[in-house]
Amino acid sequence: MSRRALTEKRPFLVLSVAAALAFYYLRVTELPEIQLALVKGCAVGLLAVYAAVRHTSPDARLLAWALGAACLGDMAIEFDQTIGALLFFLFHVLALGVFLRNRRPELRGTQSWVVGMTLLMTPVIAFLLPADRSMAWEVAFYALALGAMASGAWASNFPRYRVGAGAMLFLASDFLIFAEMGPLAGSDIPKYLVWPIYYLGMFLICTGVIQTLRKRDPELRVVSSRED
Repeated sequence: MSRRALTEKRPFLVLSVAAALAFYYLRVTELPEIQLALVKGCAVGLLAVYAAVRHTSPDARLLAWALGAACLGDMAIEFDQTIGALLFFLFHVLALGVFLRNRRPELRGTQSWVVGMTLLMTPVIAFLLPADRSMAWEVAFYALALGAMASGAWASNFPRYRVGAGAMLFLASDFLIFAEMGPLAGSDIPKYLVWPIYYLGMFLICTGVIQTLRKRDPELRVVSSRED
């Protein structure tokens, strides 16, 4: 698909990527915090709009609400980490709802191990990372939802190497944030990697879910099939 065709057929994806890139580069400028937060929120906010306008199924609407919560979380965390974390907790719960509604009939072999280990080990690793042990239980509690979301994505019948991989990227970005509270304190690694890893994960989750739903239920597409 040409760049022009992508812009015409999926403008919200193009604008979302543009906002994500803009935030990555503008955050080192003297742009006021509120304006920078709005740019940041637009990245995932536009993914929420894309999910809402590309399909009318309950799963697409629930995903749009989840992405909306993450959009608010992206902005809120710039000013209050607790509020931001609560909004991301809500994202995990809503996204898990999408994945549970689309479970695979059964898991076999290593896939069941991936799901189980992700669910169990995410809060354990999160608990061990903060240097401030008073924060460990709060981080672990949040990570329960994070691990459930990621394992749910891997166990769903959406494409694993898009939706499942996207959820794992989200998990990796949060692990970098947790590590910044401990072993990576003072390191530039989280500063440069958290946002691109997180955004790529969200992009893969959103596009993977929506495009799969459009193939399964073409009659529920909002956009005319002539655009495909």
